[in-house]
Amino acid sequence: MSSIQVIDRAMGLMQVMSRASGPLSLSRLAQAAELHTASAHRILGALIAHGLVEKTGIGEYDLGVRWLEVGNRLRARLNIRQVAMPHMQTLAEATGETVNLIVRRGDEVVYIERVTGGQTMIQVVQVVGAHAPLHVTAVGKIFLAEDSASAVMAYAERTGLAKYTANTLTTLDALNAELLEVRQSQLAHDREEAELGVACLGAPIRDAEGKLVAGLSISAPAERHKTGWSTALKMAAAHIGTAIGYQAQPE
Repeated sequence: MSSIQVIDRAMGLMQVMSRASGPLSLSRLAQAAELHTASAHRILGALIAHGLVEKTGIGEYDLGVRWLEVGNRLRARLNIRQVAMPHMQTLAEATGETVNLIVRRGDEVVYIERVTGGQTMIQVVQVVGAHAPLHVTAVGKIFLAEDSASAVMAYAERTGLAKYTANTLTTLDALNAELLEVRQSQLAHDREEAELGVACLGAPIRDAEGKLVAGLSISAPAERHKTGWSTALKMAAAHIGTAIGYQAQPE
C-alpha cells in the first residue's frame, strides 16, 4: 500500500467518525469506510499515536482531542483577518502607506490581507495571495527568527538563499546575524532585499498560547520610511495579538 493510499484511507476513517453521533466499533468503522478490518485497525493505531483518534474503554473509536488544537489554531488564523483590519486601517492612515497581514506557508510568507494608506504618490501594493521567500521579507525574518539554528540552516540549504537584489542576505552568517537582531528587537527590516526601492518593517503577532501566528508589515518606497513607524507598527501588532488572546510577559 502506498503512502498516498494510506492517507486516503485514514481520511476516509476520520470522515466517518466526524459524521457519526458518537464512538464507533472497529467493524462499523471499517464497513463504513469500505476497508478490511485489519487495514482499518492498523491505520487507527497510527492515528491514535498522533492523538487524532481515541479508543474508548469499551473498544470503540472517536476523534481525538488533537483536533481541538488544530481547530483552535485554524479558527485563530481565519479570524485574525477580521480582528486585524481596524488596527491595519489605523496604521495605514497614520503612515499613509500599505500595511500587510502575513502568515507563513513552509519556506514562504503569504499575504492574506492588506490596507492601502492615503499617499497620492507611488505606493507599494502587495497583492493578497502573493508569496515570497522568508529571507527577503521583513515578516519572513520574524518567522525565521522563531526557528532553531538547525532549522534556519536547513532553510538556507533548501533554498540556497536566492539573491533578488544586491541587498539580499545570501550567506548563512549574514542571515543569522540579522535574525539575532530580530530576536532582540522583535522587529525586522527588509532593506530593499526583495525589490530595489522598496523597504519594509515587520512585527510579530502571537496568539493566546504565545505562538507566532502572523506578522504585520509596512511597505513603502525606501526614501519615505520614517523612524517613528517602528513604534506604531509594534503597537498595532501587539493590539492584534491581545485581541486574539496573547498576554505579554512582564519584562
